[in-house]
Amino acid sequence: MLVAPIFQILLFAYIGRSAHLRSDEFYVIGNALQYASIPCLFAMAQSVGGERYQQTLGAILVSPAPRIPLFFGRSLPVVLNGAFVSAFALVAGSLILGVHLPASSLAPLALVVLIASFSCTGLGLMNAALSLRIRENAVLSNAIFGFLLIFTGANVPLDALPGWMSTAAQGMPFTHAIAAARKLAAGASLGDVGGLVGAELLVGAIYGLAGYGLLRWFEVQSRRHATLERS
Repeated sequence: MLVAPIFQILLFAYIGRSAHLRSDEFYVIGNALQYASIPCLFAMAQSVGGERYQQTLGAILVSPAPRIPLFFGRSLPVVLNGAFVSAFALVAGSLILGVHLPASSLAPLALVVLIASFSCTGLGLMNAALSLRIRENAVLSNAIFGFLLIFTGANVPLDALPGWMSTAAQGMPFTHAIAAARKLAAGASLGDVGGLVGAELLVGAIYGLAGYGLLRWFEVQSRRHATLERS
């Protein structure tokens, strides 16, 4: 979890060097933030899929426990874990490649990293809901990771992508956070990137609410058919 993002950063940074595309800073920031998707997607999927595999999900769903704290409470450790992985990759990648980040940018960058992790955890909640219908969710999680790697501007600038891809990226986690982090590293203040940070928060909230709604709908369907096994 902590070693893999460093190798991802090094891979794309050296590709960028050999092709004379972008600076090391571009790839360190993009890949460090984007790699938070691994813990966010897989851990959230496991929070539901694991309960299903252990045959304890039914007992949870028939309990009178409020659903909002039940599901969103499980997302808090995921957000913190994703933020830690991303922050570690950012620090380690910067030290290895000699990328200098202004001291004034560190606190705003920490906030952006946390918000990026929150945003992807919202998508992870949708991914977790699909665990009720997909027997092997790891394949879907890996596919989503690949889309986020390509679409969000982590390694390819959005203006270099086809128009439909850059448009679709606006509704994905990390896109706005990565752009905000790069501006902060270039010397911008938190106020200068407030719009990007707000957009990232909005994306995460929409995915989180959609994931919660999907979980509730699958729960209703399971009650109606008296089974969780409908995949």
